[in-house]
Amino acid sequence: MATQTDDPDAISVIVGGNVHKHWTTYEIDSDLLTPADAWTVQLGLDAGSKLPAEIVSMADVEIRVGDDTVMKGRIDEIRHHVEKHSPWVMMSGRDGAAVLVDCSAPIFVAKEITLDQVVAQVVRPLGITSVRIDADEKARMEKINIDPGTTAWDALQQAAEANGLWPWFEPDGTLVVGGPDYTADPVDELVMRLDGKGNNLLSLEYIQSMPQHYSEVTVLGQAHGTSHQLGKASVKATAKDTNVAIYRPHVSVDGDVLTATEARSRARKYVADGRLAGTTLVAAVKGHRTVAGELWHPGQRVYLTSEPHGLDDIYFLMARKFSGGRGRPTVTQLTLKEDGVWVLDAHKQRKKAGKKKLVPTIVDWN
Repeated sequence: MATQTDDPDAISVIVGGNVHKHWTTYEIDSDLLTPADAWTVQLGLDAGSKLPAEIVSMADVEIRVGDDTVMKGRIDEIRHHVEKHSPWVMMSGRDGAAVLVDCSAPIFVAKEITLDQVVAQVVRPLGITSVRIDADEKARMEKINIDPGTTAWDALQQAAEANGLWPWFEPDGTLVVGGPDYTADPVDELVMRLDGKGNNLLSLEYIQSMPQHYSEVTVLGQAHGTSHQLGKASVKATAKDTNVAIYRPHVSVDGDVLTATEARSRARKYVADGRLAGTTLVAAVKGHRTVAGELWHPGQRVYLTSEPHGLDDIYFLMARKFSGGRGRPTVTQLTLKEDGVWVLDAHKQRKKAGKKKLVPTIVDWN
């Protein structure tokens, strides 16, 4: 079993109750926009060394940084390379989302179904039993249709997005369907000043992108008639981003949109996704922990000051990558996004003191 370590950033891979560490290289990824978080470790071996019997593909694995669990999943691939002077082994795997990404969802059609019921039907047959729905409100979906060949992850994502939510896995293996807490306090302050005083950033890249960023998005849908109401030939809603200085319209025709409420939600999401893609910050810092000793993980909020880039604001941590190894620097790469624009509707946000966030305005044209 795992024992306490003096190095807070030591990487341990626990398989079959045995702890394996002292890696030549390692990388541990976590990204809220990537369905399955991944890890890779490599180790040089002594000549004639054999792999322990428990090191096999599909074996349960737990990844730890120091004494903190950062991921539970399975081993995907093992590469055992043998040559005269430098044999080595490389292992890689993913978290609990891997089975949802790889495998097909059960085929079913249902009406007036809750998110909890959809999640249960999709994930439980694949062995996922620890689930948490984290949202202020859960709408009942009028209809869901899982076609043959649809992956379990795509079915889960479809149901989550219909409720304004997103799925991910916690380090302990729990599937969460929810959204970020934009009222949480920033966990650290990242600094890059021209005079170098107080700097704790190794590097910072600021990326601005236009292609997915629109001034307005219009969603067109169609509501079929039922025994209770007549069908609608046109369902239409538009969301605008007043921060886009030039006219950049986009129209999306979506057959899954049956009501004006769904159209408004979908249009608002498209605008928010455009803003999310429009700004990216990639930062590198020493070690794997915040100033308070907490491991970096997606979902945190960070205060960032960069004089070269003219930035001074709170940003949302969308992804992080731990890397290092024997004789290598211990580094965390942080991918930061504009705060308050991803998964807008999961929680009713409380007002807190601080800088005012610009949010898309909604115009409903019926």
